[in-house]
Amino acid sequence: MAAPAEMTSRDISGKYTMSLSDDSDEILRLQGVSWWTRKAISMATLYLSVKHYKDENGVEHIDIEQTLSGGIKGTNEYRILDWTERGHEDHVFGAVLGKSRRIALAEVEREWLKKDWLDESLENGAIIYTYAKSDTEKSGTTWSSEQTWGFEQINGEKRYARHVHFVGPGGEDIEIRLVYDYTGPL
Repeated sequence: MAAPAEMTSRDISGKYTMSLSDDSDEILRLQGVSWWTRKAISMATLYLSVKHYKDENGVEHIDIEQTLSGGIKGTNEYRILDWTERGHEDHVFGAVLGKSRRIALAEVEREWLKKDWLDESLENGAIIYTYAKSDTEKSGTTWSSEQTWGFEQINGEKRYARHVHFVGPGGEDIEIRLVYDYTGPL
């Protein structure tokens, strides 16, 4: 289902279901996710509950609870858009370091991360940008991922999407798009 016409990246709060996304199996494999877990993920539906807000200091937060069909707990994301690196122990991806911010679209280096965004993806010309990498000392693997988040026109409808640029442990370079149906408010 399309995102509401009035929704912008100033507040992406709501409930979403993953749909129309590119296949992420190779990325998951390169991150060290087991074959069994990858197969379970590929057969399940992913649901997001997104709470987007500013704290008392005006800093943006995006808290995302992920659930797979059948009520299976997925990975939760707690993004603070202040470009401070934070560690996270993830039950799917292992030890991860990540940071998030808004960045002027013109400053995004990779063309894939800049293209096809609707104007409502930008706040004062800046898009939501995240960077994550394996905490190699703890996880024993090496990978990195850059993402931009916003809204695209897909099949004639406004959809919440993420563009992902992933670099694997052997230098593998993968670009995918994750697409979500808006299913309602929190």
